[in-house]
Amino acid sequence: MIPQIIELGSIGSNHAGFISVAEVNSKVPFEIKRVYWTYNTPEAVIRGHHAHKNLFQLIIAVRGQVIFRLEDKEGHKFEFILERPSYGLFIPPGYWRTIELSEGSILVSLASAEYNEDDYIREYELFKKS
Repeated sequence: MIPQIIELGSIGSNHAGFISVAEVNSKVPFEIKRVYWTYNTPEAVIRGHHAHKNLFQLIIAVRGQVIFRLEDKEGHKFEFILERPSYGLFIPPGYWRTIELSEGSILVSLASAEYNEDDYIREYELFKKS
């Protein structure tokens, strides 16, 4: 599996507003066990700097712009710019990531498992060797 953008779609209109939905089996290719959000991140801060051993995620920028830079163990690199709440970034396990958030942005993550520190690889050199 490789990281990819998933279009969630939107329902509504400019005068009434919109709604986007992320449903398991329809758009989300895993069972959702945890939802968390990141906000108020200063623009100069680069987050991430880790990979997951088993976790699947769907990341949505519900406000602002979020840039994800991903790398697999073989050195293949991917860059995704999220700036529309009707699109999500699917990230399977095994990808090192860095994340840049624009001022005022909000990132929502749908995750396949509850938080487990043992699932994280936090050292880049260990990631490349795993």
